[in-house]
Amino acid sequence: MIGAGCAGLSGAVTASELGLSVALLDASPQIGGQFFRHPAPATGAARPEALHHDWSLFTGLRHRLEATAVDLLGGHHVWTVTRDGDGGPWSVHATTGADGGEDRPVRVRARAVLLATGAYERQLPFPGWTLPGVVGAGGAQAMLKSGLVLPGRRVVVAGSGPLLLAVASSLAAAGARVPAVVEAAGYLGYARHPYALAVNPRKLAEAAVHGTALVRHRVRLRTRSAVTEVHGTDHVEAVTVSRLDHDWRPVPGSGRRIACDALAVGHGLAPQIELATTLGCATRTTPDRTTALLLDAGQETSVRNLWAAGETGGVGGARLAYVEGELAGLAIADRLRGGPALPGRVRELERARGRMRAFADAMAVEHAPGTRWPQWLTDDTDVCRCEEVSAGSIREAVDDLGARDARTVKLFTRAGMGWCQGRMCGAAVACLAARHGDADPLADPPAERRPLAVPVPLRALASLDDLVPDPPPAAGD
Repeated sequence: MIGAGCAGLSGAVTASELGLSVALLDASPQIGGQFFRHPAPATGAARPEALHHDWSLFTGLRHRLEATAVDLLGGHHVWTVTRDGDGGPWSVHATTGADGGEDRPVRVRARAVLLATGAYERQLPFPGWTLPGVVGAGGAQAMLKSGLVLPGRRVVVAGSGPLLLAVASSLAAAGARVPAVVEAAGYLGYARHPYALAVNPRKLAEAAVHGTALVRHRVRLRTRSAVTEVHGTDHVEAVTVSRLDHDWRPVPGSGRRIACDALAVGHGLAPQIELATTLGCATRTTPDRTTALLLDAGQETSVRNLWAAGETGGVGGARLAYVEGELAGLAIADRLRGGPALPGRVRELERARGRMRAFADAMAVEHAPGTRWPQWLTDDTDVCRCEEVSAGSIREAVDDLGARDARTVKLFTRAGMGWCQGRMCGAAVACLAARHGDADPLADPPAERRPLAVPVPLRALASLDDLVPDPPPAAGD
């Protein structure tokens, strides 16, 4: 099992409780993933649950994990998954340490693999987004949950998606002043999805909790608006918030300046599927134009004995990840043990998955970026921060050099060749490249097949021939 968030924990404990030998790998030394990040014991936090909702979901999984024989391998950065021959056992390759820089590489062999690698934030650039004090919305929440640190004392929260409400309410509860939550889309559109709302009353309750918190802390909610510029010299001093039309084009003359010392911004999440696409797994385009894995009823990918759960199959939140992880664990046990695993429970989980996936799809539809957001960008705005490639350079590659897709733009400009390998700029580059031709201007670039999912020290590659099956084998080996 790769990933110790809700999906990975759920799949691991389910498979272990059904008699399989399971190894659970995660880059973090702690379990919980992004959603249930919590302070390290050394911080002395007395009530880590105060910054979470649904904390009981995590504590239940943690108690079940403690009661199993799952081999928990924290601080393991999985950089590739390979297969021994056609249909043979899997080899999961990882580096260890806080940043994957320790000398000892690790290989875990298994008959089945569950990918529960989660998602990362989708960012749309704008002038000034490289200033110190601009952080991801999810990054701001991670700072608070794991380090008990605020990104600033006066924080504007902006972007699109329900995560913004949770981030703003958490920051305000922790003592930050939040002048505004700036939502590029809106919330009235959810009324177009009555079934998704009716079968997910928990989501309405969560929205009410966050809304009440914003009212209590006097946080202003501005919909159909976006931060179109950040002001400051050495750090954030203010932002300009502009009204948007239906296509996310800034309305001329609508800009209003808001003083702040930090900006937490994010435009939804994108599934993290690099390990799967390297293996040739089939993908699908989600309603908000990200790329997710195509999965069957039992959460299996198009590659046999390779399962996925949680955000890898489409962003839907912790509860959906929990359900999909358990479904995958049951399916793996069914395959490896050669008999049906709790068919009644499977049907119950499938119904729950269908209800929550309906809401996830509605959410994706309502918060998908509009086609005209690139009009926020001046020519000198950096789009690829790693390689310092500006919007003007990308436009030149498209207009003058004939680039028609993100890959060609990368060859001309190096956009996407930096440390993050296009995770931060990929969506923006693809959108700018689609100004001509038949490409979808909202779609993420096609998932590329790379042998390395994360940076790997050369010494780890050089020592592959010396590896032994270490630590213990997983999933029935």
